This record gives sequence, C-alpha cells and structure tokens, in this order.
Amino acid sequence: MTLSILKERKDQVVERINGNETVSCSRESLAGAVSQRACVFCGSRVVLYPIADALHLIHGPIGCAAYTWDIRGALSSGPELHRLSFSTDLRERDIIFGGEKKLEAALDELITRHNPKAAFVYSTCIVGIIGDDLGAVCRKMTELKKIPVIPVQSEGFKGSKREGYFAACKAMFTLVGTGKPENISPVSVNILGDFNLAGEIWIIRDYLKKMGVEVVANITGDGRVDDIRRCHGAALNLVQCSGATLDLAKMMKEKFNIPFLRVSYLGIEDMAESLYIVADHFSHIDKDIEEKTRQLVKTELEQIMPEIKKIREELNGKKAAIYVGGAFKAFSLVKAFRRIGMSVVLVGSQTGTDEDYRELAKITDPGTVIVDDSNPRELSDFIVKKGVDVFVGGVKERPIAYKLGVAFCDHNHERKIALEGFTGMLNFAREIHNSVTSPVWKFHPARLSRVEEKSSEVCCG
Repeated sequence: MTLSILKERKDQVVERINGNETVSCSRESLAGAVSQRACVFCGSRVVLYPIADALHLIHGPIGCAAYTWDIRGALSSGPELHRLSFSTDLRERDIIFGGEKKLEAALDELITRHNPKAAFVYSTCIVGIIGDDLGAVCRKMTELKKIPVIPVQSEGFKGSKREGYFAACKAMFTLVGTGKPENISPVSVNILGDFNLAGEIWIIRDYLKKMGVEVVANITGDGRVDDIRRCHGAALNLVQCSGATLDLAKMMKEKFNIPFLRVSYLGIEDMAESLYIVADHFSHIDKDIEEKTRQLVKTELEQIMPEIKKIREELNGKKAAIYVGGAFKAFSLVKAFRRIGMSVVLVGSQTGTDEDYRELAKITDPGTVIVDDSNPRELSDFIVKKGVDVFVGGVKERPIAYKLGVAFCDHNHERKIALEGFTGMLNFAREIHNSVTSPVWKFHPARLSRVEEKSSEVCCG
C-alpha cells in the first residue's frame, strides 16, 4: 500500500511486516507538518493540573491560560481549586519592563483569597525570553506566605510535550519528602500517571483496597499536596503513564529507594496483570494477597464477559486506528480491540520512545501502520486507505474522524466515561459498539463517496 508521507518523515512511519521494525522518534516536530503535539508548557500543565488543593498560576499571556483551562477535566473527591485558571496576563508593558512585580502581586492576592496547600507557577515562552526570575519570586513568596510556592520551568519553546512532563516531575519532587510518613502500611503504594478523567482512580483504589493494599498518594488524579509530601513512605510506586510520571518514579527510587512497577489499567489482560504483579510484590508480607487478587479478578470477569462476548459477535472483523499522547495506552488498546474482535490497522503516539515502538511492532498484526508524531494530513490518508471503522484519539483527532465519516472514541482529555479497570473495559466495548454500528455513518457524504468508489472499482475490475 502506498502512503502519502513527507520525505523528511519517512523514517517516522513504518508498515509492520515481521515485528522487528524500528521507528525514528524523540525528535523535534518537522516545521510545517502541523504536528498534533503540544508544547512544553502544555505537557507540564496536564500532569500537575489534577492536584486539586493547589493553586495553579500561569505567568504569561492570557492565551496560554485559555488554551490549557480545564485541560484534563480531572475529577476531585473534595477541593476543586484546580478547576480555576489563573494568569498574570502579561501585556506589552510587562514584557518591556518585566513581569516579576505583577507575579508577586498575583501570588499575594490569590494565596490570601484561596488559602491553597501549595502554589505552582508556570513559566511560558515569553517569560523565558524576557528573563523574569521565576525562582526568586517563588522563594520570596514561599517565605512570605508559609506554603510551598513552586516554579515550573515550562517555557514552551524548550521542546515538546515530553519535556513538559519532566518539568512537572521536577516541580513535584520538591514536595516529596517534606511531610511525615507516619502510620503507613508496609503493604502500600502510590498511584502515578493516572489523572482521574472520569473517576478511574477511584475504581483502581477500590481494587487495591479489596486486595489489602493502602494507597498513600494519587499522583496526580484527585491529588492532594499533603499526600504527595508524605508519599515517600509508600513501599511501591505504580507507574501507568510512563511518559508523564516515570521520571518522578526514578527520582524517588534514587533518593528514597522506593521500587516502581510499570502497569496499565486498560483492558482485561493488562488490568489483571497489573493487580497480579502488585500481589506478587507483597506476597512475602501478606500471605493471602494473591488469593484475594484471584478472587477479585474472577468476580469482575464473571460480571462483564457475557456482554463483551455478545458485542464481539457484532464487531468481529472491523478495523480500528489509534493515535494517543502516551504510547502505553496504545499497547493496552491493541489488546482491548482484539478482545472485542477488531483489528488495529494504524497505531501511533505523540511522545513514544524507541522502546515503545519496538513493543508496538511486536504486538501488532502484519500490515499495521506504526507512526510517531503524525499530523492531520497523514492520519486522514491512513484512515481512508486502511478502511478504518473507528478512530481512537483525543480532542484534536475528533474532527479528523468526523470529517471522514468514521466513528470516534475519545480516550484522552475530555471523556466522561470511565475506561479503566474491568468495568472500564465493558464501557469501552459498549462505546465502540454503539459508535461503529450507528446508522448515521450510512448517510455521511465522505463515507458515501468511498462506497461509490469501491463499487466503481468492482464494476471496472
């Protein structure tokens, strides 16, 4: 199959043949390619934003705040200070004469008014250019207000969204170890890299509770500053979104000697495996944890499998495309689609690593297109030529699917339905089934034109 790809990007797109393919990645986006990636600032915001009792202040133009307002839609079981978007709103005069005084005044007013547990101050492109000393202002306000005021060095021009993840981890790490790790069970974990978009972290915490595992801190979905300050007392870190929080886990391992496990809560196989490896880790402390875990998985599967089997019968043979931010989700989604009888013909991510793409090459089927840092033109071309029935992505990918008359499933920032855990797998199967089998696609102009083209090819052939 011939794919329309810019020549400078040809090594970032491969068609899977034998599972040994490699994809060039971790490099700057091609100028003019209209990458789906976001900037460093955006990357830091999506990680830190769900800390619900912290103040989040953007030092920069108002557009940066508007772009990232409510970016995660992360749910909180308590405070919702994170749902407010604050900005110093730098103007031309501030850029010429400096914005440090404006930042001090904003922090003074906001901390007095909202009484947060901590404040994160995000640097933007223009702040990096004019040279405002974010660190000095934050140190001064920390002393004055008696709470941690933390600079996030997230100037957008530094790189891509992945560098923003690292900036967020560095900022959070300044909190870790500043609280007292008292009365924490030896069978305890921190949950890293889940952002509680639709209440998923509550599902995972419930599973762990049934296993007898204490959760010390959510990092960062439904997060709390005081929990992060004492999270160094946990016995294990569970890292789901490796791109966003693996750096924090590595920092904690180096300083506090806390081991970490990479997990995924998406799909039946990966959810069960994640629970089993936690049970195995603590089996020398709790002799019953493995049996409790087996019973938990058995009970959950008995509840969801009958309906999933029915859905599979109607979806068998359909095709899916996946384009997500972090590649870890792609691994689980490939397996989840197989579970409901569908094949993945296109898979890619914005921030995947060489290791991620090697793994995707191993687990995908021959003929699957694997792509790094794609753009709307490429994605549209792949979807049409591969005959995709449903596209899984985020808010920026939705218009691509709908313009092409293809069903869409939001798996990133804006979804309202929990897709993690065993319950989430059933929700996912239902959503894919309802979307793919909807009669609306029969009337979409783009879908109709493709059907007519195929009919013409058959007649001419």
